[in-house]
Amino acid sequence: MPYPILLDPDRRLRQESHEVTEITDELILMLDKMYETMVLHDGIGIAAPQIGKNLQVAIVELDEEERFEMFNPKIIEKKGSTIDVEGCLSIPHVYGTVKRADLITLRFYDREGDELEVEADGYLSRAIQHEIDHLHGILFTDKVIEYIKEEDLETYMEEHEDD
Repeated sequence: MPYPILLDPDRRLRQESHEVTEITDELILMLDKMYETMVLHDGIGIAAPQIGKNLQVAIVELDEEERFEMFNPKIIEKKGSTIDVEGCLSIPHVYGTVKRADLITLRFYDREGDELEVEADGYLSRAIQHEIDHLHGILFTDKVIEYIKEEDLETYMEEHEDD
């Protein structure tokens, strides 16, 4: 059964999340339910604070080929920058442009407790940065450059597809 998603301005979305000290069966179950919740809401990412859990746990999946299940994710290097549109499961029907690093190097633990270091670029980089912000009580609306009305979103995306 999926979790309910917290909506802004719920104060729990603004808290700094605690590091995970041990990956337990209970946390793996939470991770699986987070994924189910994300898919149910047509999301590409979800962070534990969005389900009321004050833990550094996040998931990003742009396609079925590659899912990032991250415990204690940390960005250790950033390069370049791009501006693109973002939205959020915790702030439905709100969209805006946000400047983010184009290429990141990321270190995290997976569900087996293995420490991984990966590079991510483009939209994957953006999604990971968005979810990591959630772990530090930061919402994308804190960084918005320009809001885009939902009814103008498709036109905006078409006009900027080559950016």
